[in-house]
Amino acid sequence: MRRKLYLSRTDKKLTGLCGGLAEYFGVDANILRVFAVVGCLFSFGTVLFLYILCSLIVPKEPLTPEPLYHTGNPYL
Repeated sequence: MRRKLYLSRTDKKLTGLCGGLAEYFGVDANILRVFAVVGCLFSFGTVLFLYILCSLIVPKEPLTPEPLYHTGNPYL
């Protein structure tokens, strides 16, 4: 099954980017948030610029999961 990167709707502090990346890579979101803050401090704003850019480009997580198949029965 193909994984897709989305902004998380459930695990978000600002935009949901770190939550979405954590879901995609299977790591803890708090670790990514710490790396993002440290990166912002030591990169003279480059990481902050990339964070904002990715938050605008990456789509939001869909409200309902995509069905694996359609049975034709609307009650299933």
